[in-house]
Amino acid sequence: MRWFGPSDAIRLDDLKAAGVSGVVTALHEIPVGEVWSIEAIQERQEYIASFGLRWNVVESLPVSEAIKQRRGDFERHIVNYKASLENLAQCGIHIVTYNFMPVLDWVRTHHRFENSDGTLALAYDHISFVFFDVHLLQRPGATLSYTEDELQAARAYGERLSDEEQQKLFENVLLGLPGSKGHFTAKQILELLAAYQHIDEYQLRENLISFLKEIIPVANSFSVQMAIHPDDPPFSVLGLPRVVRNYDDLKQIFKAVPDQANGLCYCTGSLGADPETDLIQVLEAFKERIHFLHLRNIKRYDAKLFQESAHLEGDHSMAAIMQGVLSIMQQRKISLPLRPDHGFLFRSEWNSESYPGYSYIGRLKALAELRGLELGLVYNKGN
Repeated sequence: MRWFGPSDAIRLDDLKAAGVSGVVTALHEIPVGEVWSIEAIQERQEYIASFGLRWNVVESLPVSEAIKQRRGDFERHIVNYKASLENLAQCGIHIVTYNFMPVLDWVRTHHRFENSDGTLALAYDHISFVFFDVHLLQRPGATLSYTEDELQAARAYGERLSDEEQQKLFENVLLGLPGSKGHFTAKQILELLAAYQHIDEYQLRENLISFLKEIIPVANSFSVQMAIHPDDPPFSVLGLPRVVRNYDDLKQIFKAVPDQANGLCYCTGSLGADPETDLIQVLEAFKERIHFLHLRNIKRYDAKLFQESAHLEGDHSMAAIMQGVLSIMQQRKISLPLRPDHGFLFRSEWNSESYPGYSYIGRLKALAELRGLELGLVYNKGN
């Protein structure tokens, strides 16, 4: 289960009581680009262990904007990244998740989308996002990113929103990194976007590959498996390039740096938000490179309008995915770490400090469903 550190509203003893054995976490308090020291890693390990749990997977060891852009302090940041990988390995942590998304790690327009049963979910509405981008953020040149139909629909959408609703949309899109409590400001985002003005998809991919060619040999030497998280959502936002969207992107990344330490965090929600992506194809094609699993489901209404769904009830067959995962683990003779990604917010937690998608009850429901699915498939195969 993912845990955001000592400031997380979810307590480790509650996770332990729910049958969780491993924790997925990070040292969120260390500035991006700086070294994770052995002392800091061990201190967090010992704290987690005091609850009878183990820190199994790092999520995430963030890649700085300087590295993504190959500007400024990027060489020092790469040196520090290598040192952090070595320190994690020395502390017995060998799976590291990261992403290469420019500026924003993930984007949703709605954090309290109400389901028919009264639970709340995360959702992305492209027209809402167009209104945010053009009219709230007022990104220079934003109108060039959209069709006239999209711009007209966004204007009409915005006219129906109250000032309070517009402010909530603004905050939702600019929510800080997972585990943080704050939001980006418009000024911060516009400054970050300006730095990408001359970086297109080709250049960003080249920067990713250059980064991987630096760190993967180090990761391999310390038996660390790097697991890149797909872009979320898997298409351009704010005019930014995306290079980890689908099967073709992954194929290019793994061909450029073929070492098995260069692997994938198989996130069914991020990849599955693209209607053209076949999740089973991705699972089978990169089965030797999958080091970590994020299992969640989505319900698409069109190519760029989707909501997070119940784990067993979305557009994708979780049974087929789980069966594929079990086959891979059997073939590779390993047990892959898995966590239920995102979950509904139930009414009893509406006034809690739970982070969007990371409520206690919602994730426990997902965990129970995934465990039951796994055990059912194993049982049926044995009989």
